[in-house]
Amino acid sequence: MTQEQNNKNKAGVRPANKRGLSRLAAVQALYQMELAGTELSDIVGEFKLYRLGQELDGETYREADPAWFQDLVHAVFEEQKIIDAKIHSGLSEDWPLRRVDSTVRAILRVGAAELLRKKDVPAKVIINEYIEISKAFYEKDETRLVNGIMNRLARDIRASEFDG
Repeated sequence: MTQEQNNKNKAGVRPANKRGLSRLAAVQALYQMELAGTELSDIVGEFKLYRLGQELDGETYREADPAWFQDLVHAVFEEQKIIDAKIHSGLSEDWPLRRVDSTVRAILRVGAAELLRKKDVPAKVIINEYIEISKAFYEKDETRLVNGIMNRLARDIRASEFDG
């Protein structure tokens, strides 16, 4: 993460509930996996043992739902081809997914995975949760991008929730 992202994250924009914290942790785990090339089982284990509701390097992490976190991270990997294709179709042709900032890419992937897998959570709730997560890292442009892409994904994946 950039210094700006770290400063923004420390500024205090944080989800308040266990699922929200699990979503944020899933985004952080995907980011870390991409950056460091960490294996799926290693990153899930690290987060469950050392981060979710634990203290690490003097910082106490709030309690999250480990099963929700694990399911989201696994869903991204099990559905990544579908997820990436859907995200890519929501981007402009001159801006492919590989050019999107890695943190934004992680936010969109986890959000898309939740839209695909967590049918008991309304799409509008999922969209709002990932917009809030983007605010933990960014000021405006990236948050607007997440908002736009998440809305497109939701209308594609959960069209029945938007008909009428």
